[in-house]
Amino acid sequence: MASIVSMAVPQDAAVAHRRSEARIAWMLVMPAMILLFLFVLLPVASVIVLGFTDFELGYGKLRFVGFENYAHLVTDRTFRKSLWNTTVYTAIVAPISILLGLGIAMLIESETKARSFFRTAYFLPVASLIVAMATVWQYMFHPTIGPINALLALVGLPGPNWLGSSGTVLYSLSIIGVWQSAGFNMVLFLAGLTAIPRELYAAAQVDGARSSLDRFLLVTWPMLGPTTLFVITISITNSVKVFETVKTLTEGGPNKASEVLLFTIYQEGFVYLRVGYASAMTVVFLLILVVLMFLQYHVLDRRVHYT
Repeated sequence: MASIVSMAVPQDAAVAHRRSEARIAWMLVMPAMILLFLFVLLPVASVIVLGFTDFELGYGKLRFVGFENYAHLVTDRTFRKSLWNTTVYTAIVAPISILLGLGIAMLIESETKARSFFRTAYFLPVASLIVAMATVWQYMFHPTIGPINALLALVGLPGPNWLGSSGTVLYSLSIIGVWQSAGFNMVLFLAGLTAIPRELYAAAQVDGARSSLDRFLLVTWPMLGPTTLFVITISITNSVKVFETVKTLTEGGPNKASEVLLFTIYQEGFVYLRVGYASAMTVVFLLILVVLMFLQYHVLDRRVHYT
């Protein structure tokens, strides 16, 4: 009988210890959960609910309209135009910034003397405030005194009105987007290149991979799989979320040629004060991001080699 009691006491103590650890764990995680609920889950839920109403800032009453806002999005020319502009911008900025970031990272990785200088120089656009740099880009793209058109004039080419023409404004913003994103992608690729064991290159050379291209295809590119997947995800997400350059340089013009999704949402919500309609746009925008991330991780992840 005594032995049974002595066995029960340690078990009760172990159960009490586990419960105490569980309470401490909940106490530690509770602040983060409260912040997550207040600043992430609650705002998202509010946006979803407001998307089914006709709420406007300044008016106390709101009316439930069902899917009326979403039905209007289908016929809204401004929304379709901004969706198309965002798609074109992303299709230009994301792949070019990824390839450029990879190329710069490989060049810096091969440099032994001035590696820190070049790494800092290429990362400066990421650290710079794009709103502050807008003045510089406005000067660069100026149709009469800008250095870009001056260089084109030296070779006898007419310089366009980069930010003032419907045919060139989106490509001009894309150049700024590539300039801003390439440095960030470079840092990510540099981290991936540093993690590749040097022994693999020696083994590949023994197996007959003599040229740099062979070593890149056999070792570097497969080993960069997880990094590349992350860079693709980040690059596409950041491109879809473009806003600062549009708001600062073009205000969506001329003739809505540079209007993108986030700028349209901003206009509807904070200029025209149609919060319900802007919320419906935001829900569509979030769904686009979710679908893109799902496709990237479930399609590209199958081709990624993890170590």
